[in-house]
Amino acid sequence: MNHPSIATLGELRESGHRTMPVKVEIRNNLIRKLQNHERLFTGIKGYEDTVIPQLVNAILGKQDIILLGERGQAKSRIVRSLTQLLDEWIPSIAGTEIPEDPFHPITAQGRELVKKHGDATPIAWIHRDDRYGEKLATPDITIADLIGEVDPIKVAEGRYLSDELTLHFGLVPRLNRGIFAINELPDLAERIQVGLLNLLEERDIQIRGHKVRLPLDVFIVATANPEDYTNRGRIITPLKDRYGAQIRTHYPDQVDQEIEIMLQEAEVLELGDYPITVPVFMKEIIAEISHLARRSPDINQRSGVSVRASIANYEALVANAMRRALTLGETEVVPRISDLPFIAPSFQGKVEFEAMEDGQEDKITEKLFRAATKAVFDRYYDINDLGTIAGAFAEGLAVETGEALTARNYADIVDRVPGFGAVLANESTGVKACIVEFVLEGLHLHKLLNKYSVSGRSTYTA
Repeated sequence: MNHPSIATLGELRESGHRTMPVKVEIRNNLIRKLQNHERLFTGIKGYEDTVIPQLVNAILGKQDIILLGERGQAKSRIVRSLTQLLDEWIPSIAGTEIPEDPFHPITAQGRELVKKHGDATPIAWIHRDDRYGEKLATPDITIADLIGEVDPIKVAEGRYLSDELTLHFGLVPRLNRGIFAINELPDLAERIQVGLLNLLEERDIQIRGHKVRLPLDVFIVATANPEDYTNRGRIITPLKDRYGAQIRTHYPDQVDQEIEIMLQEAEVLELGDYPITVPVFMKEIIAEISHLARRSPDINQRSGVSVRASIANYEALVANAMRRALTLGETEVVPRISDLPFIAPSFQGKVEFEAMEDGQEDKITEKLFRAATKAVFDRYYDINDLGTIAGAFAEGLAVETGEALTARNYADIVDRVPGFGAVLANESTGVKACIVEFVLEGLHLHKLLNKYSVSGRSTYTA
């Protein structure tokens, strides 16, 4: 959609356009969305009854916000989605260093342009996407980066140090009438935190002792890890006091919420000749692994287990199934239980283990994978209903499975084991192979079958 065709200050006055503070603008657009029952913050899942109501309350109250949460809890996505509540276009004085309200310029440059041109002052239109900026807090950030500094080039050109036009504005003033986000706030040096105090309360800035008061109009949002924010004392008390709302994020409470996010974010290779089918229980196993890891004493809970772990694990699972299909000449891509060991590299790269001894990471990972598989198996099957299948092995039957076997190899297992016909119903060949492995593994985890694994192949016996 194109911006309005208004090109001068006079035309803007005649149009009846009214400017408003950015927090009022965001609040008004939020109220409209609520009245129209529109979805708020698209792409954010699992926070409908927790984080989002608190966020709405803070916006309605025109409060600056800090989001506290471990890694992978969508803090940055929430902050960036706030641009959805901005007007699509706003007018600004063309040619100024920072976005200026045409009716109320705040810099010497803006005031001079309006004084010189009057109603002929040119107008530029700023899109909502250009009204958002963020900065990752690092120890080397300076006040000049955030607020501004005297520009030595302008001084060399003959301007006096006392001249406001010698100033080069930092990131925050350049986001006037917009949203400024600072990520990992506790990593900001204390002397820089002090520089934000006036910005949050008095809404003005000071640069190098210049007697310059810029009444900036900025919606300020920050993110932080609670471990850094609350336990290490790395936030100065006056700065903490100035944030209006402190909102705690969290990991998905339910497995189905984790799956929604996982499927939304995962980048899975799509080849038209290789249709991908991922049974629901395989998705649940991936999500369950993350949920169990978040409760495991063997995983460092201070670092958290990001939803990115589920996403990466899902991508690795499908990738291994795709590799098998390409290698064995199959066209149907269906992940199986035997693919789970191949997601260990992605999982171990996303978590921090408490045990540091050699080999312990693999043992902890295998334990979590087995526990997740058993938990999901118990949701789908009553072990008493699988007595026919378990009984067949008591008569000396042994079957072999593995990620390198074709789906057709599993047809022989179905023929040899009575009871599988009722379990498999009318599934495709690839899905049947997946269910066979799932049932056999479930019986093994319930100690009804033995399992011997060598070189990627597993043998199930009584």
